[in-house]
Amino acid sequence: MFCAFERRRYMNAVVQKARNPELQDYIHSTVSGLLPFIQKGLVERVAVIFFNSDNVQLERFVFKLTVNQSYESKVENSDLEFALRAFLIKLSVSEPLTKVLPPDCKWEITAYFQTLPSSSTSKNAESWIPTDTKQWQQPPVITPIKSMTSRPLNLQLYLEHPSLSEPNHYE
Repeated sequence: MFCAFERRRYMNAVVQKARNPELQDYIHSTVSGLLPFIQKGLVERVAVIFFNSDNVQLERFVFKLTVNQSYESKVENSDLEFALRAFLIKLSVSEPLTKVLPPDCKWEITAYFQTLPSSSTSKNAESWIPTDTKQWQQPPVITPIKSMTSRPLNLQLYLEHPSLSEPNHYE
């Protein structure tokens, strides 16, 4: 069986890292492109969305972010690292909460902005395009995974699945 990820240590926690260089570049460029918007408090949520071959959403890992702008650079990296380490550890054991996905599924990273960035305020704004991802018609089933509160950053991670009454519900 081919494994697209390998285990690495990051912030004294074992995490998964993509083996494919193109996948590494995609993830790195996405996160790097989001960073200025996250730092400015413009990003509300970031989701990793999985789709079946008909482009129907199967599940979403949602990271909900709140950045306290008043702290700026007053936060020690070690304080933030300690809080994020616990978060990464919990993420690595969340696999039992997920459903088995079909072999032909695909995924994307989607950012939900509080306000749309304009190219006049950021040089990275043009790299983000509106999504045509169809939303579920019924409220999703939400499974909380982890939340973290630190001085500069509040972060919640939860998993969303379509409700059982959702049209095109996948099992």
